[in-house]
Amino acid sequence: MNPCTREESMTIAAARLLWNRCVCFVGIGLPSAACNLARLTHAPDIVLIYESGTIGTRPDVLPLSIGDGELADTATCVVPLPEIFSHYLQAGRVDVGFLGAAQIDKHGNLNSTVIGAYDSPNIRLPGAGGAQEIASHAKQTFVMLAATPRSFVEQLDFRTSAGFLEGSGERARSGARGGGPRAVITDFGMLTPHPASEELQLTALFPNATIDEAVSKVGWPLAVSDIIESIDPPTALELETLRALNARTKSAHAREVQIPL
Repeated sequence: MNPCTREESMTIAAARLLWNRCVCFVGIGLPSAACNLARLTHAPDIVLIYESGTIGTRPDVLPLSIGDGELADTATCVVPLPEIFSHYLQAGRVDVGFLGAAQIDKHGNLNSTVIGAYDSPNIRLPGAGGAQEIASHAKQTFVMLAATPRSFVEQLDFRTSAGFLEGSGERARSGARGGGPRAVITDFGMLTPHPASEELQLTALFPNATIDEAVSKVGWPLAVSDIIESIDPPTALELETLRALNARTKSAHAREVQIPL
């Protein structure tokens, strides 16, 4: 078997954070891969919710967007979008919100809106979607993002979704109901919030990663926990299941985009 890539390590580490029967609001991309890997391995009864209104979906391949038909075809039910937010998310029925972003700061605030000035951005990103609601109301959020000094930044270009705001209890004082980001899974390991300052700190590394690598990839002076855990390498089952899922997905979407001559 080929060695595990960092992206595979990220996905598997993120999947392990989920548990059976948890209700998870899923983002597209790596969060979707992690959640479906958990469903196919140790959490068969996980309840996956996508923003299109699909609840309890069990796709055989990963969706390219929340509008993919397989999400509806394999869902327990499909409800109107306003009900997803009012009756599930805002009512406190979502255990985990799984998010990605273009930028994150040291208190877990996220930017998925623009790179550069808002009025004349260098890049206009897809936007908030439901991310700000998920970040505000989910009982906890997990974030998946490969680390570079351009993505892990001292100052966001735009704050799309609230993490711990400026830290030290500011989120709780704001009245936000959810618990905020409890883990940031990146390509060197994992960051978690300090219990007092709520600043993200390095708490776990992949076996082939180092503290120096982590520090070099983060655009602020990275806090390092006194105890750094080593993340267990993927098992054969985890890696085989993930690779089979990705292969099915690649094959399915390749067929979908073929244009007859």
